[in-house]
Amino acid sequence: MRSVVVSKDELRDRTAVVGVGFTEFSKNSGVSTAALAARAVQAAVRDAGLSMTDIDGMVSYSVGDSTEPRMLAPMLGISDLKFTNHQAGGGVVSHAAVGVAMMAVATGVADYVVCYRALNSRSEFRIGGKGRAPVDRNLEMQYRVPYGWFTPPQDFAMAARQHMLRYGTTSEHFGHIAITQRDNAVLNERAMMRQPIDMDTYLTSRWIAEPFRLLDCCLEADGACAIVITSSERARDLQQTPVLISGAAWGQGNTMISGGGQDQSVSGAARLAPRLYAMAGVGPGDVDVAMLYDCFTYTVLVQLEDLGFCAKGEGGPFVASGAIRRDGTIPVNTHGGFLSEAYIHGMNHVCEAILQLRGDGGARQIPNAEVAISTGQPGVTSGLCSGLIFRRGR
Repeated sequence: MRSVVVSKDELRDRTAVVGVGFTEFSKNSGVSTAALAARAVQAAVRDAGLSMTDIDGMVSYSVGDSTEPRMLAPMLGISDLKFTNHQAGGGVVSHAAVGVAMMAVATGVADYVVCYRALNSRSEFRIGGKGRAPVDRNLEMQYRVPYGWFTPPQDFAMAARQHMLRYGTTSEHFGHIAITQRDNAVLNERAMMRQPIDMDTYLTSRWIAEPFRLLDCCLEADGACAIVITSSERARDLQQTPVLISGAAWGQGNTMISGGGQDQSVSGAARLAPRLYAMAGVGPGDVDVAMLYDCFTYTVLVQLEDLGFCAKGEGGPFVASGAIRRDGTIPVNTHGGFLSEAYIHGMNHVCEAILQLRGDGGARQIPNAEVAISTGQPGVTSGLCSGLIFRRGR
């Protein structure tokens, strides 16, 4: 197919997600990341009603562990890909990877592109174990290591504490997020954590890095997710309700120490949001369901503010009001999110957004969901952020 020039404004609704695939999410899959990736991709292609011979593009991303498209394609019997892309990074680039796949389809470089993420973060990819990236890859680590500051919970705890001091945010506010998402996971057969929790359970869970308790932190998991993207025109002839990609945005913001990001009560999502909404032609009031990156409870709260669902500093009272529940004004992470379903570096958020807009959410389905937002890590501590807006196709 001849490549064409497409402007940013013309990208809106030009492509669609037509297939979704999952593996089981578990503590110990017993298989390689390659096997997990293959299973998820095969499931997504079946869901779309396609065959592997239709797939001519593959996109993925990774931190440490990965199975790149150049390795996965031959395993699946694909010998001639027109487009491949593999990005370095975890959740920060998760939604950018989907955006890259969208552009490949929109410009005619490829017809059917699979975007996937597979990882063995529970059984294999452990701190100090296999796949551990050397600390010198992150230049800011030189300022942290002398103080025993090594881990993501410590990074995000610093940002959460700043929000608490500035706006009076409390541990109970974070608890409402964890409890709400667990309530959603109870209805999700794929979720790793399906036992309901209450505020007492949350407040008595052990400390990880103050102000974060165990239930503030995402799960480590083995698993994989995949989606299939094609043109909106082709999508009309396939078996699933098309979900249009209306907006995609990503970029670089400030880092915590050396990049001028001293105020961590504001995330990179604040800068991302205007571009994302403008491309999609919608605003926060048009969004029916939100899949917000929840590596920790704080990232949900700060994104609710920075994406315009509530005023700055009011995220705590907003979640306490029940606004993010399934019957609230903006249901959040209806699958349970990383806190209770699994942590698949952003791709399971994308998949849940698609299922909700197709009406395939089962017992957790949000009635009449037409528009969804899904985000990657929102530029808290790292500066990188990404996001997508989807719309149900007609």
